[in-house]
Amino acid sequence: MTTLLEIKSSVLRQVQVCPSFRRRPEGEPGSTGTDPQEPAAGAWKPGDGVEFFAQMRLILKKGEGRQGLPCPEVLLRSGVPAPAEPVDPNRGLRVLTQEEVEMLYEEALYTVLYRAGTMGPDQVDDQETLLGYLQQVFGTSPEEHAEAIERVKKAKAPIYALKVSVVRAKNLLAKDPNGFSDPYCMLGILPASGAPREPGSHKEQRFSFRKGSKRGGPLPAKCIQVTEVKSSTLNPVWKENFLFEIEDVSMDQLHLDIWDHDDDVSLVEACRKLNEVIGLKGMSRYDGGTLVSPRHRACSLATWASRWWLPRDHRWEPTASPRYFKQIVKSARANGTAGPTDDHTDDFLGCLNIPIREVPVAGEDRWFKLEPRSSASRVQGDCQLVLKLITTQRNSSSWRGELSGPAATVLCLHGAQNNLSALQLAVLHWEVSSRHHQTCTLDYGYLLGLLEDMQAHWEEASSLPQEQEKSLADSFSAFCEFGLQLLGQLRDYFPATNSTAVYRLELLLKCLSKMQVFQPSFEICPFEAELNMDIAAALKRGNREWYDRLLNTKSPHEQPGPQRLAGLVELADAVYEDLQACYGIYASLFHSIAEIDFFTLTFRQLERLVAEEAWVLTEELSPKMSLEVASGLFELYLTLADIQRFWSSIPGCDSRSLALAGIHAPFLPAVKLWLQVLRDQSRWRLQGAVDVDTLEPMDVSSKHSSSAATASLCFSHIQELWARLAWPDPVQAQALGTQLSQDLCEATLFYTELLRKKVDTQPGPAGEAVSEPLCVVLNNVELLRKAAGQVLRGLAWPEAPSALEGGLPRPLLSCTQALDEDLQQEVHTVTAHLTSKMVADIRKYVQHISLSPDSIQNEEAVAPLLKYLDEKLALLNASLVKENLSRVLEALWELLLQTILQALGANLDVSADFYGRFHFTLEALVNFFHAEGQGLPLESLRDGSYKRLEEELRLHQCSTRECIEQYYLDKLKQRSLEQNRFGRLSVRCHYEAAEQRLVVEVLHAADLPALDANGLSDPFVIVELGPPHLFPLVRSQRTQVKSRTLHPVYDELFYFSVPAEACRRRGACVLFTVMDHDWLSTNDFAGEAALGLGSIGGITRPQVGGSTRARQPVTLQLRRPRAQVRSALRMLEGRSSKEAQEFVKRLKELEKCMEADP
Repeated sequence: MTTLLEIKSSVLRQVQVCPSFRRRPEGEPGSTGTDPQEPAAGAWKPGDGVEFFAQMRLILKKGEGRQGLPCPEVLLRSGVPAPAEPVDPNRGLRVLTQEEVEMLYEEALYTVLYRAGTMGPDQVDDQETLLGYLQQVFGTSPEEHAEAIERVKKAKAPIYALKVSVVRAKNLLAKDPNGFSDPYCMLGILPASGAPREPGSHKEQRFSFRKGSKRGGPLPAKCIQVTEVKSSTLNPVWKENFLFEIEDVSMDQLHLDIWDHDDDVSLVEACRKLNEVIGLKGMSRYDGGTLVSPRHRACSLATWASRWWLPRDHRWEPTASPRYFKQIVKSARANGTAGPTDDHTDDFLGCLNIPIREVPVAGEDRWFKLEPRSSASRVQGDCQLVLKLITTQRNSSSWRGELSGPAATVLCLHGAQNNLSALQLAVLHWEVSSRHHQTCTLDYGYLLGLLEDMQAHWEEASSLPQEQEKSLADSFSAFCEFGLQLLGQLRDYFPATNSTAVYRLELLLKCLSKMQVFQPSFEICPFEAELNMDIAAALKRGNREWYDRLLNTKSPHEQPGPQRLAGLVELADAVYEDLQACYGIYASLFHSIAEIDFFTLTFRQLERLVAEEAWVLTEELSPKMSLEVASGLFELYLTLADIQRFWSSIPGCDSRSLALAGIHAPFLPAVKLWLQVLRDQSRWRLQGAVDVDTLEPMDVSSKHSSSAATASLCFSHIQELWARLAWPDPVQAQALGTQLSQDLCEATLFYTELLRKKVDTQPGPAGEAVSEPLCVVLNNVELLRKAAGQVLRGLAWPEAPSALEGGLPRPLLSCTQALDEDLQQEVHTVTAHLTSKMVADIRKYVQHISLSPDSIQNEEAVAPLLKYLDEKLALLNASLVKENLSRVLEALWELLLQTILQALGANLDVSADFYGRFHFTLEALVNFFHAEGQGLPLESLRDGSYKRLEEELRLHQCSTRECIEQYYLDKLKQRSLEQNRFGRLSVRCHYEAAEQRLVVEVLHAADLPALDANGLSDPFVIVELGPPHLFPLVRSQRTQVKSRTLHPVYDELFYFSVPAEACRRRGACVLFTVMDHDWLSTNDFAGEAALGLGSIGGITRPQVGGSTRARQPVTLQLRRPRAQVRSALRMLEGRSSKEAQEFVKRLKELEKCMEADP
């Protein structure tokens, strides 16, 4: 009983005890036969299916990144330098001069001396070792090495910066009444001076950006940024990027707070309104800089220059010391509309403190566990950050194109001496720089600045000399030609995965767009057509060249069809990835700057090209269909379908106009063949998994074995595959889905057959009542039942007209229900097999109770049985999952009830104490299995066989006459379960007190059962009073026989001289038995009905005048005796008393004709 008190189970379903394992009958649809069938070999070798499902997983993995539209944050994975642009080939490579070698040497020394971050395990952390290596490589003497180090130390130190990407958080605390939070992050750099470490009671306090904090003064932060508020979630996703400048790499810390947004004017709004605050208290400390509005949502309270996407010459460089964020927010709110700060407080969700010196040199992407501000804070959850330590400024020899101070001075002097205007100087500067850019790549940001400078002077000056205007037009034409050449090779020079290259593309487009501003001012037009038309033409040429290059590399036409097919799959994958990059990266740039719909242009072109190639290849391969070809075509179709869905997922785009529309038709034979291979390989995989299965739990946290995990994983792959397939034709989709669901059901039953066969052949320890392999098999079947049901529900196809409740098509719903029934029966069978091992022990302990002498107490007699059950249920609780434990408990309860019933049947006519002890045992078992509400529910325990056993125990404790009275009471309580099945009988009864007689009038019957061969009956009614000991002198009477009718009319009166007191006794009734008269054989029983005498007129109250025939008739439903009626009869059969034997003998003749329901 102590074990069941630990079992938290819900209402458990009753199971039936099965004598042996169930076998599907031969010939049944979907049957696998008695023994598991061997799956047929397919394109892959018969093996164990591992290779096939590994390949299938690779196919599915490609689709994981194709859900929905791509995001730039996902595509921009690299910030490394962009690919080099083409320059003058005559420049070539040359040997470095001595001066350049010295510059390279000092640059390497500079890198080592000013390194920052934590070194990885494969890196060298010792500075002297690194310096010695450089000395050895460059071959310098110790004196030259020391001098070079001194020169480097005197150079300007680099400015360090920390790149922080706030990706997401998970499992945050719920702070709002709706069970969620509205989280956002505040993060900044906590300088060494702002992180005092005082001993004593303040040791546990941590820095935070807490608003309205009263725990001491505000802590300074050089730069505070905030993310966007994510509403109603505990798992927010931000994917926002920040850059913070670092003053002290060894002491500064990155601090991050997560808050629940609750304010009308929140911390985020306060940050956004900084530029609008007038008369802000303490703003005089910002007099050294100018606030510039950010491009993104996050805001900075110290410097906008910390954002890496802003050019340095547009950043704000503060001259003030670190600011107190709390004071700024307080002032911002005071000037807002939110009211007092104290009325609006965001809830704290957790923080992080990460020392800058602990950031790895190569960066890191990891989850950080949120920390409390103090030991009293309660936080939970994790936050994913991507950290990388870089330098934003350093002593470098790279040149963007800017003129040095002396060069700018000489140029200014030259212009003044030759009377050149500012515009002419700007034009000359552009011409030289743009020409030089084509031989030595310059920064497009610098070139754009030259164009903007020239535009500013152009508006002030009247015009240029014609010769210089022609020279400027030539420079524009040359630069445009160079730029269009680069755009034609967009994917080579501006890859979408490289943020540096994408930013360079943006600047190039802005340069080209800026040049169009000058077009109306030229007398000599440098452009033959609109520039955006030239760009579109260059992009189209580039698309075609890129596609042709891929096609010739991966799927050249010279190769045979099957070899080209594999290359075409790779080509289609490459096209899909390119379209993702076009939509997520390039499209917005070309649309906003050049007003070109680059994505539509590219999609239409590439989609048409790949569709033409697919149509041709499928037509060529269709007559040569093999399993290998089907596999390749199947994989190719998945990618083509992904391309179609990509277009359809864009608002306003219709896939019916695509060249790929209807492409699924030629792939249908390949898909069907591939699904057949999937069926066979699934069986091989399941068989291989069961062969190596030891029928032991995988680990301490699971109760199923390895084969169940493998089967569940295979089924989930099938569900993912069907979702990827998404066959567009509804009729064909129904056929494919129906076949796939049937294959899945057969594979599931195939797996259960394999388990059954394995456990049957595996010897178990002798005398073991609880078999661990059987428990594992039971858990495996239950796990697969749930997994298969979930997968089948995921195989639904669109079929609105015939969809049933729950949205499943009818064939799939039928298949799901049939499989669930089969697996439920399999679970019940294994459960019965598991409990059957306990039958002998339970019978032994029940026999111990029946043979216990009357001298021992009932508790002592029952104790061995309860102890045995407690020990076995403890083992079952540790070995079974909740659902199976519930089934085993139900089965054990039924087994105990049946065993006790058998014990009672084997001990007839014993003392009342014997039955009293078993009644005590029954109640003790009820309390044991109920376990104070934590085991089986009482309504389940006190149902079914329990009622029968309780009734028999009660009857065994009754006297013979009490049993006879119970027999008649049961007849009065019996209700017809099927109305009109045995017909109706109309009667009238009343008691005449003056005559001291009972008057019974049989009126008519209707809808009697046909018991003769002619489809009719010859009914008559026997009227008798009972119980016999109440009416010992009264004989039964009968009506006349009504021939060949099912609706006889009698209208006969019967008188019984009996005292009224006898009619009021317990169980007193008049019993009507309808018989079919047979001339040559025993009369047939048609039905019976009983009417209690205590409720008729004249018994409950005296009869007051009037005609007796005026009383309303009573219609009784005829029925057959049920189990509870016969149980009382069985009690009397076991009694040796004369009264009991005479009563049983009297009923025997009637019992002979009371056959089971016809």
